[in-house]
Amino acid sequence: MRKHTSSTQPSNKPPPKAVRLRSLAGNGFPVEDEPDFTRQIYLERRRAERYQRNLLLVLMDGTGIADPLGRAAAFRGLIQSMADLLRDTDVLGWYSRDTVLGILLPNLEQADQALIRAVFGKFSDLMENSLGAALASRMELTVHAFPDPLGLSGDSTDFTLYPESQHKTNSLFQALKRGLDLGVSLPALLLLSPLFALLAVAVKCSSRGPVLFRQVRLGYCARPFIFLKFRTMYPGSDAAVHENYVAAFIAGRPLAGSDGIYKITHDPRVTGLGRILRRTSLDELPQLWNVLRGDMSLVGPRPPLRYEFERYAPWHRRRILDLKPGITGLWQVLGRSSTTFDEMVRLDLRYARRRSLWLDLKILFQTPGAMLSGKGAY
Repeated sequence: MRKHTSSTQPSNKPPPKAVRLRSLAGNGFPVEDEPDFTRQIYLERRRAERYQRNLLLVLMDGTGIADPLGRAAAFRGLIQSMADLLRDTDVLGWYSRDTVLGILLPNLEQADQALIRAVFGKFSDLMENSLGAALASRMELTVHAFPDPLGLSGDSTDFTLYPESQHKTNSLFQALKRGLDLGVSLPALLLLSPLFALLAVAVKCSSRGPVLFRQVRLGYCARPFIFLKFRTMYPGSDAAVHENYVAAFIAGRPLAGSDGIYKITHDPRVTGLGRILRRTSLDELPQLWNVLRGDMSLVGPRPPLRYEFERYAPWHRRRILDLKPGITGLWQVLGRSSTTFDEMVRLDLRYARRRSLWLDLKILFQTPGAMLSGKGAY
């Protein structure tokens, strides 16, 4: 990591090009180039995971200043005014070359809403004092936090601290995967419509309440969406039962009577028909609509509830920060609920490392057998 060096006298000679700002006048704080800064974000995030620390990433987006020379001059002014605001361990660099300047604030004991607002306020004042109110209003300031994004909400936050995931995205694979999702989900919804109607009638007749169960789940990059299933529980069931169970299971200490699996084995909240639907996974069929909408994919990790995600260790969170959630996946065809939570996450991360269209097809072909066997389904 670059350290703060002794200050030097400002030079009156401008840089050869307006975009060359790595050598700074007046503060001695070098500006990392985009690849180096991205690498630094990755390393500091991994360090935060390892030592259970927090870090903030401040981004100053100058794309609102259309003139490249004016934008470069504005960034020079900001950088020269920033020395007194930065610690020795902070890192300054280009998040996006010559358009978005980043400041990485690592090794924080906590990154709560109060700290985010304080940091946002300080850098907002810096921008206005350095550039003037008119020019500062044409720039966008955001503060990103790690590792507890869902616990920190607010207008000044946008939690995207995984730049290496973006760089590794294979656009061809994503296009093929989306094509597969559309090519399967739309025909399946049409062909299975008689079965949907039959199951809807059965659910309605088995107990009072709606046919579909709607629930907010977290998708790719922890974005919320409405998750659909056929209802398998009695209406008004206490959600705290599941929340307490999941908290214990994620922590590696399943509750008594759970048989050490991911789902509650003898849940009194589940209806008689619901047990059949769960064992055959027919309750999952409405998620084909989620796939058609783009909230989910056919293959991927299962989407967690918000309270599940909040209890994840940092390395657990990669299962949805790196991938769009799916109806089926390695976990479903290899272990389903009979695996431990950590084993489930490792299977999701294995899929993330090896993902390909061929692997998706292989998992899809194995899914009907897993459904019919009922192994690990409750």
